Amino acid sequence: MTRLPLPDAADLSPRQKEVIELVTNGPRGGVRGPFGAWIRSPEMAVLAQELGAHVRFRSCLSDEVREIVICQTAKSLKAQYEWFAHCRIALEAGVDAAAMEAIRTGARPTTLPADQMMAYEAAEEITRTKRLSDATYARAVEAFGEEGVVEIVAACGYYTLVGLTLNVADVPLPDGEPLPFPE
Repeated sequence: MTRLPLPDAADLSPRQKEVIELVTNGPRGGVRGPFGAWIRSPEMAVLAQELGAHVRFRSCLSDEVREIVICQTAKSLKAQYEWFAHCRIALEAGVDAAAMEAIRTGARPTTLPADQMMAYEAAEEITRTKRLSDATYARAVEAFGEEGVVEIVAACGYYTLVGLTLNVADVPLPDGEPLPFPE
């Protein structure tokens, strides 16, 4: 049972109702994941969903690259719900299933094209060391440009916020879904 479920509609303030309408009518199409927790701070929820909408829907990164970054971030946090949601999106975007399994288990993927591998290496280093070495930074800039490197960092940061929220709120997976990171 989640610690911070979405409150009943009757218990929402007018501002909370506005935020739910904003999120529901936006590219996500509904309120799920961290929004049950975030709605308790409606102004923070608005700001977080705006950043998330850019990172997820308007980034200069390809869908495959973005989802690898998100999934590596989820792995680093053992964010069960985040992995559950974004592994599926990664697979739908065309990321190799064996590579996703390697990321999930903490192994180095070996089946990714060069751009996706660079995204994995950058996200893995960022989530592990909280920095990028000069060598990795230079390779990432070569692969994605400075804008792309900034967006990789933003995706790691935003999905760390999401993953921590999901972990603290204890957002469950749908019934019958196995935990990606068994306790």
